[in-house]
Amino acid sequence: MPIFDTMLAHDYEQLVVCTDKASGLRAFICIHDTTLGPALGGVRIWPHKTEEDALTDVLRLARAMTYKAAAAGLSLGGGKALIVADPRKDKSEALLRAYGRFVEAVGGRYITTEDVGSTTDDMEIIATQTRHVIGLPVAQGGGGDPSPMTGFGVFRAMQACAKDVWGNPSLQGRTVAVQGFGKVASNLAAHLKRDGARLIVTDINEQAADRARREFDARLVAPDDVFDAACDIFAPCALGGALNDATIPRLRCKVVCGAANNQLAEDRHGEALMKRGILYAPDFIVSAGGVINLSMELMPLGYNEEMARERTSRIYGTLEKVIGVSKAEGIPTSRAAERLAEERVGGARAVKRIWLPH
Repeated sequence: MPIFDTMLAHDYEQLVVCTDKASGLRAFICIHDTTLGPALGGVRIWPHKTEEDALTDVLRLARAMTYKAAAAGLSLGGGKALIVADPRKDKSEALLRAYGRFVEAVGGRYITTEDVGSTTDDMEIIATQTRHVIGLPVAQGGGGDPSPMTGFGVFRAMQACAKDVWGNPSLQGRTVAVQGFGKVASNLAAHLKRDGARLIVTDINEQAADRARREFDARLVAPDDVFDAACDIFAPCALGGALNDATIPRLRCKVVCGAANNQLAEDRHGEALMKRGILYAPDFIVSAGGVINLSMELMPLGYNEEMARERTSRIYGTLEKVIGVSKAEGIPTSRAAERLAEERVGGARAVKRIWLPH
C-alpha cells in the first residue's frame, strides 16, 4: 500500500505505528481529521492476517469516525486504533498498558475507547497510563458500555426507514435479519421485540446465536445463508464489507440498516443498492449512538444519560434528511450522508485545520 498517497488522497492527518517487545504490542493509531475537535475512536483488537489488511481496516475506520462525529453534530474528529492480536488469547494487562502509553504520547489529539475485542474493563487498565480515554465504567464517572445507546440509535434509524418505505415507523410484524449478534445487536433485538418485530439471526459464535434463539425467539440461519433470507430489513451488525458484488444481488429485503462499520465494500455499492430499490441507511449515521453516548463523558458537568438518549434519538431526523437529499438529487443515500458530514467539516475547516492540545 502506498501509504503517503493513500493518506493524502483522503486527507488523513497522522498515522502512529506502535510496538512494544515486552508485551507483544503491535498497533496502529490513525487520526483522520481533527477539524472539529480531537479525534475520537475505539481501539479494535483483531488478528488480521497481514499488516496491509490491518492498515486498510484502521484507515477506513478512522475516516468513518470523522463522518460519524460530524453528521451527529459533535465537536469531535475521527480516529481509530487497531491492536493486531486475538482478544481471546493475546490480550493482557501488559499489552493494554503499553497501548495506553502510546495514546498518552499522542498528546490528546486522539481519545480512545472500546470497540470490537475491547471492553470497559480494558478501558480501566488503559486509563492507568493515559488521561485520554473514555467509555469508563459508571462507578468511575463514565457512561459505561455504549452498546445500549448504539442499539437504541439503530432502532431509531430502522423506524425512520420504515416510515419512508411503508409509511409507518412501527416495526410491528416486520422481519429483521440480523447478521452478527454481539452486544449492540442484543440491545437492538430488545427494542425490536418490544415493537413486535420478528428476528432472523446468524452469528459465527454458536453461543451468541443460541442466546438470540432463547431470549428473542429468533430463527437461526447459517452465516452465509443470511443474505438469502426473506426479510423486510437486513441488519449487518458484524464486521465491515458485508455489502459487495457477491452479496447485494442475493438480498431479499427493502431496507438495509445495521450497526456494522464500513458495510459497503466499495463506495459504488451504495449505488448498487439504490438500483435494486433497496433503501440503505448509511452506517455512520445509524451507529452514531455509541459515539454520542461517549461524547457525554466530555461534557463540563460529566456524563448525562438522559441527554445522551435524547441526542441519540435525533438519528431518526438525521436519516430523514439524508433520505430527502437522496431522493431530491437522485444520488445514493451513502453519498448524501457523506455530503452532510463533509459540509460541516468543510465549513469549520475554513476557520481552522487541525486540533492541537491546549
